[in-house]
Amino acid sequence: MNKLNNKEIKIVWVAGNEWSFSEEAANYFCKKNNIVDYKLKYLLTVKNSLQNLNTDEIDLAIFPIENSNGGIVFESVYAMSSYNFEIKSIFEIDIKMNLLIRKDTNPWNIKKIVSHPQALKQCRMYLKRKWFGIELEEYSDTASAARDLSIWKIDKNCAVISSAICTKLYGLDFLEEWIQDLKFNFTSFIAATKKIAT
Repeated sequence: MNKLNNKEIKIVWVAGNEWSFSEEAANYFCKKNNIVDYKLKYLLTVKNSLQNLNTDEIDLAIFPIENSNGGIVFESVYAMSSYNFEIKSIFEIDIKMNLLIRKDTNPWNIKKIVSHPQALKQCRMYLKRKWFGIELEEYSDTASAARDLSIWKIDKNCAVISSAICTKLYGLDFLEEWIQDLKFNFTSFIAATKKIAT
């Protein structure tokens, strides 16, 4: 079965890069709804996804809308105000944040922590408590930050907040696991399709 409410699903857009939390949400949603043989497309922003959704290049878009700790994802709200689409489902997954560094980095030399604004919000009390005075830098995506740290696009004396899988994919080390402020850190995602004219 590869359909959602009688619509065939072949291409699923992800609001993030490869191995982002949005990809995790997309795979979770497709598995739960018996959608198989789909391809993921990484358009990074909600705006890009909703634009492409309206041009029939994408069958389903998955993007975050709210986190139990970090609140509303404003990027999503602004993009949603500009496009017509149909919400097929609102669902949530538990997000585990991790502080990652390069293997050749001394933790005592960390000068900056880099991640998506939502990840920084979800860990703000931890960051104040354990990393008070360290510079925080917003990045386009948690997985992109991990990838770019591994290939020297981000200085080696930085740490990134990202998913655990990025340690294996990009050869990074855990500095600390599960650093989100809430033990159960749920993010709500929207699964959207093109709005059919009536």
